[in-house]
Amino acid sequence: QVQLVESGGGLVQAGGSLRLSCTASGSIFRIGAMGWYRQGPGNERGLVAYIGSDGSTSYADDVEGRFTISRDNAKNAVYLQMNSLKPEDTAVYVCYVRNYDLGGGNNYWGQGTQVTVSS
Repeated sequence: QVQLVESGGGLVQAGGSLRLSCTASGSIFRIGAMGWYRQGPGNERGLVAYIGSDGSTSYADDVEGRFTISRDNAKNAVYLQMNSLKPEDTAVYVCYVRNYDLGGGNNYWGQGTQVTVSS
């Protein structure tokens, strides 16, 4: 099993910044893709950002240019730098990693961290 621990959420005013962190531990063999999803009030969970094992990145249209995803392979960690935050960014942010072991690839999810942006 792989455990993910997230941190960095909180309350911030519109225009402010937050940095989310997510660290994986446990039965890690080889981590592939890492990323962040979010689920706002009344909304379905949606992908925010993704970073491949080769460092390639992809962002949701509404965060492109404001959010930056990065990873530290030595620490099995993924980060999300969020700038110019808007009230509509309010959501529970959940990280995920895809871990490859001898049995194949499996996705693991964090517990979620609340981000609240006030207007």
